[in-house]
Amino acid sequence: MAPASSVLCSCRPRFQAGKLLMTPSVRDLVEQGTINLKDYLRRHLDGDWGDVSPHDWQANQDALRHGDRLFSAYQVTPDLRLWIITEAGGEETTALLPGED
Repeated sequence: MAPASSVLCSCRPRFQAGKLLMTPSVRDLVEQGTINLKDYLRRHLDGDWGDVSPHDWQANQDALRHGDRLFSAYQVTPDLRLWIITEAGGEETTALLPGED
């Protein structure tokens, strides 16, 4: 995975992102201009979890208090969905596409 720190600008995050990573597929989409990753990372760090179920939204709200894993999903285009996951403890945040590990 490639470092993603260069795409994040200063904002007032609700939690620490830790090391920022993206999969090669996301990197390609960023380089092509298909995804403006900075906007989605900002939303994630601000606690806007995007297009998740009410259950996942509440799980993220609970995870903020307990330092657990945080998951956001954004519908970029009708055919393109982006996931952003911050691991428990906030050591690492990864941007990936569904189905990628």
